[in-house]
Amino acid sequence: MELELPGCRIRSWRESDAPSLSRHADNRRVWLNVRDRFPHPYTLADAEFWVSRAAAARPETQFAIEVNGEAAGGVGVFLQEDVERFSAEIGYWLGEAYWNRGIATAVVRGFTDYAFEAFDLCRIYANVFAWNPASGRVLEKAGYQLEGRLRKSAVKDGQVLDGLLYATVREFRGVTR
Repeated sequence: MELELPGCRIRSWRESDAPSLSRHADNRRVWLNVRDRFPHPYTLADAEFWVSRAAAARPETQFAIEVNGEAAGGVGVFLQEDVERFSAEIGYWLGEAYWNRGIATAVVRGFTDYAFEAFDLCRIYANVFAWNPASGRVLEKAGYQLEGRLRKSAVKDGQVLDGLLYATVREFRGVTR
């Protein structure tokens, strides 16, 4: 998969991405706004493991955000199962050097369109920590709507936090699987 967007490109992960991935991901401010499965500190070994795992997955659901020729973040979907099989959770992060440039909004907007088509989805949602209003604004600018506050739904960095649930939907095409 390769998608050209304003200021960046979404593409498959490559082995050569590991050094830039570890450099951008090894940032406490990034880590504070992602799930705990995202390691901190983020070592070169962590990056090498992630790149090999993401590149080998079928279907491929996790992609690099390339800015200025290097992997500077990631975006992907976590496909749901059973009765939620037409839904997916989107996740994304961007290296702090590229914050506040509209890149995250372009990524979420472009990747959401791609994911709806590629995975035959009717709903894509995101769960944002309440202490991260910037991510909520990214989602809103990309067409997501706030559906609700999940009170005391997460623990991050030793604090119990509310989550904000955002989603976007499209017309359902009918049960095909």
